[in-house]
Amino acid sequence: MSAEHRARIIAGRPQLQRRAREQYGLEMNPGPFDTNSRPALVLEKYAQTQGKGAAFHVAMMRAYWEQARDIGDPAVLREIAEQVGLNTKDFEQILASEAFDEQVTADVELAHEYGMTGVPALVFADHYLVVGAQPYQVLKQVVERVMAEEKGGGEVEQE
Repeated sequence: MSAEHRARIIAGRPQLQRRAREQYGLEMNPGPFDTNSRPALVLEKYAQTQGKGAAFHVAMMRAYWEQARDIGDPAVLREIAEQVGLNTKDFEQILASEAFDEQVTADVELAHEYGMTGVPALVFADHYLVVGAQPYQVLKQVVERVMAEEKGGGEVEQE
């Protein structure tokens, strides 16, 4: 990541935190900016195989975005895994798993195919890409458009 891109992201964090607080009632306390999230993504793939993917994802996001924890730190990841009831007996082998790593790579490649350039990013109905921390109204409009298209309409009233 270029220094300019990094500076833009860091400069935008106060606005992101304000929007989260004002529009969603969330207090953000993000973790370290340079966190390597790949180990967390690998562990989430494992959690999915154990039926705990959603619980792990929520716990990991809270750890990073609310508790300012480094989700690239194996000790933090082990703690999160144990909190959601994952077996951590073979923890190091899970993090080193080529199969789970390949699944993460496939997800990253799919994100690039969609044109994702940053996070957060959401894809609606395999068609609409919304990148960045958008206001509630933007997300609502996209959902309404998708629902209208599914009903055969296509036109959405704008407020």
